[in-house]
Amino acid sequence: MTRTVRFSELGEPDVLQLADEPDPVPGPGEVAVDVAAIGLNRAESMFRRGTYIEETRLPARLGYECSGTVAALGEGVTQWSVGDRVSVVPAFSMNDYGVYADRAVVPARAVVPLPDATSWVDGAAVWMPFLVAYGGLVETGGLRAGDHVLVTAATSSVGLASLAVARRVGAVPIATSRSSSKAAALEQAGAAHVVATGEEDLVERVLEITDGRGCEHVFDAVAGPGVADLARATAPGGILTIHGLLSGQPTPFPAETLPDLWMRAYTLFAMTHDAQRLRRAGAFVGAGLRDGAFTPQVDRVFEGLDQVVDAHRHLESNTQVGKIVLLPGGAR
Repeated sequence: MTRTVRFSELGEPDVLQLADEPDPVPGPGEVAVDVAAIGLNRAESMFRRGTYIEETRLPARLGYECSGTVAALGEGVTQWSVGDRVSVVPAFSMNDYGVYADRAVVPARAVVPLPDATSWVDGAAVWMPFLVAYGGLVETGGLRAGDHVLVTAATSSVGLASLAVARRVGAVPIATSRSSSKAAALEQAGAAHVVATGEEDLVERVLEITDGRGCEHVFDAVAGPGVADLARATAPGGILTIHGLLSGQPTPFPAETLPDLWMRAYTLFAMTHDAQRLRRAGAFVGAGLRDGAFTPQVDRVFEGLDQVVDAHRHLESNTQVGKIVLLPGGAR
C-alpha cells in the first residue's frame, strides 16, 4: 500500500488527509517513483484553497516536485531504468498527478536525472525555483549582463533562485522584502541591493539605485494593485513579468500613465511542456549545480507525511527563507 495525501474540500491546511491506497501502476508514457523527498510550492497551497490558475477538481491530490528512485516503467518508456535516481519537475496538472505520497506515478517527460552527489532534499528543492527563474528571466525575458532586475517576494525559493540566475548572467539583482530583517540573508543569497517595501519607498529607492533609469526587468510573484509601483520602477522599454499571484487580487495594467514597458505573464508550463525549452533549461540549471553556482536554500525539513498539515502552515506563514521540504518516510 502507498500513503497518499488527498483532500476532498477546499480550505485551510487541515483539509489535507492521508489515505492508504494500492501501489500505483504506471501506464503508457509514465513512470512510478519511490519518493524520497517532496519540495513544497506556493502553487500547491493555492491549489488546495482553489485560488490557483486552474480549477481544482475534487477529490484531489497534491504536489509538483520530488526526488526519488524509479520503481516501475510504463509501456513505451525507454529512457529510464528501475533504480535510477531522479527528480520530478512540474510538467503536468495536479488534477492529473500528484507527488505527495510514498510512491507517485508521473509522466516520463516530467522526470530529470539526479546526480549521485546531490542529496534527496536538494533534489526536491532545486528544479522548480531555478526552472521558473531561468525560463522567465533568460529563456523568454532575455536578461543580459549589466541589466538591473527587481525581484519581488525575494525570500521565496523562486526569489532566491532568481537572484542566483541573475548573478549567473552578470545582471544586477535588486531584492524586495517587507522588512529589513531579511536583508542580510538576501545579500548573502546574491542580492546587490535590498529594498524593504514596508520601510522605504520602492520607486524612489529603485530609481536611486539605477541612477534614475529604473530596472530593465521586474520579476514579480505578487501581482495585484502593486504593479502600478512596479511599472514606475521599470526602465523605458523594460519588461515587467508576472509569474505568481500571491496577492490574490485583480491585476490592472497601469494605463493611467501609459508606461513605456512590456507587461507579460509567465508560467512554468510554457517551458516544461516544450521539450526543447526544457532541454535548454536543464542544461543551464545542471551546469550551475555542477559548478556550485546554484545551491537550493532549504528553510526547513519536515519528517513524515503525517507532518503535511504543519508543513503547509509553515508554507503560508511568510516567515521562511527558501524551500520547505517534506520527507515521506521521515528519514533522510
